Amino acid sequence: MPAISLVVCVHRQRDLLERLICESSGCYDDLVVVHDGPDTTNVREVVEKSGGRFFAPDKREYQQEPHWPFAWGQAKHDWILRLDADEFPSVEMKRWLQEFRRAPEPPAEISGYTCVWPLWNGRREISKKWPAGRVFFFHRQRVRFFGMVEQTPAPDGVYQPLDFVLHHRPGRKSYGLHNILVRKQAYFWRERIATSLLGKPTDLPCWRWESEEWPPGWERIRQKPLKTSLTRLIIWPLRTLRDQWKAEKKIFPAAALNVPIYHAMLCIKYWILRRKQKCG
Repeated sequence: MPAISLVVCVHRQRDLLERLICESSGCYDDLVVVHDGPDTTNVREVVEKSGGRFFAPDKREYQQEPHWPFAWGQAKHDWILRLDADEFPSVEMKRWLQEFRRAPEPPAEISGYTCVWPLWNGRREISKKWPAGRVFFFHRQRVRFFGMVEQTPAPDGVYQPLDFVLHHRPGRKSYGLHNILVRKQAYFWRERIATSLLGKPTDLPCWRWESEEWPPGWERIRQKPLKTSLTRLIIWPLRTLRDQWKAEKKIFPAAALNVPIYHAMLCIKYWILRRKQKCG
């Protein structure tokens, strides 16, 4: 019977973390919480009252991903339930996780599982089956990872898709142009990604990642940033609208533009930094 470690990275978000822990009751055997930077809101108290272990590195990363290799290493169990503080499992997902803990170990070729991650407009979920493919649960010895925003754990085997919903309910919309054009965090993320792409993946905090080569999607940005920017800005929205219609029989234009615009801006940022480096 496989045991599960719930691993969460937060910055403040005490109230959301309390909700997550409450809603995930019975789904895990071990709790690990890493706080991004000094804990000024006593998140430690919430974690320790729940029987978890709390870590707070002094340096802020302003993102989760650099903390993940450390956090996964602190987990007691190989099966990692990786949730954000503003997420929590649906009733169906919770039931599945509880049954998973009582079932035999899955086949070795299954590296993990993906779920549905509905759009949240700040008041309610407006989609039911799209987007899917959110990696929420995996075996840490069957995935590889380097700590950069937008990077997901690369499976040694396969991710098995599940139809269960993971609720994502921040205090704002989970999508929309405001998130990528106004939020300071989005600009910081693009800067960090672009800077990282000037080096090697192994320069970043890594989990079982040994290759100095970038995955194809990142390498395309490195080789042809402006062409990639234009391609993603034109093709990705059309592809996303198609997928939305196929899953929901309706479309969400603002959500379809999110990732393409974000990546177009990222490509341009990388192009600027690379020119500066060459001229430097």
